[in-house]
Amino acid sequence: MRVLVMVKATKESEAGVMPSEKLLTEMGKFNEELVKAGILLAGEGLHPSSRAKRVRFAGKQRTVVDGPFAATSELVAGFWIWQVKSMDEAVEWVKRVPNPDGKEDSASEIEIRQVFEAEDFGAALTPELRAQEEALRAQTTRRS
Repeated sequence: MRVLVMVKATKESEAGVMPSEKLLTEMGKFNEELVKAGILLAGEGLHPSSRAKRVRFAGKQRTVVDGPFAATSELVAGFWIWQVKSMDEAVEWVKRVPNPDGKEDSASEIEIRQVFEAEDFGAALTPELRAQEEALRAQTTRRS
């Protein structure tokens, strides 16, 4: 199963404060462990929401909203995509992540969400739609 592991934003990450050399080193070592275990598919940090845009949908109308966005604790500062055997395995790996804000005595939060696979859609994913999805996935994989 694939999971999206989201590192929640903090006041510091939203202010554009860059991680310390120590945290970058610790995260680099952790990412190496993920690669060696065959788990890491992708992972990146994200710029603060002050550099982001949202597009709101209302029927056929589209409205662009510039960041920054409120509710810092609901924003994502970075992510990984992992291939794991179970949600329990993902939780065990997340427990090993260095504290994302770089301070051992402060609070941070990481959310884990399972990624939908083709079989999750059942009969709604017709053979034609499945073939289209597989073709698109093959094209995007070649670009990596």
